[in-house]
Amino acid sequence: MMTASTGNMTMRDQERLNDFIASQKQIGMSYQIFAGECANTQLRDTFLNILNEEHQIQTDLFNQARNRGWYQVPPADASKVQQAYQKFSNPNA
Repeated sequence: MMTASTGNMTMRDQERLNDFIASQKQIGMSYQIFAGECANTQLRDTFLNILNEEHQIQTDLFNQARNRGWYQVPPADASKVQQAYQKFSNPNA
């Protein structure tokens, strides 16, 4: 196990990876807001390109954590998936 020590604080690889993932989520949300509220088309396109890059980084980090067994994603219950599908497929119901 690798650790990084800063003063009296020590972070293990798993903690750092979880911190990186949390940071990427915040970064992604920020770029989403920037792009959605940008009046300049060229600048909005730039933000969207950066957002796509940030999503890829987050996906890579997630895959690293999942492959190491540090980020468990439970399988979705088929009936709940169907209920959600029906709910959002017919918003007037």
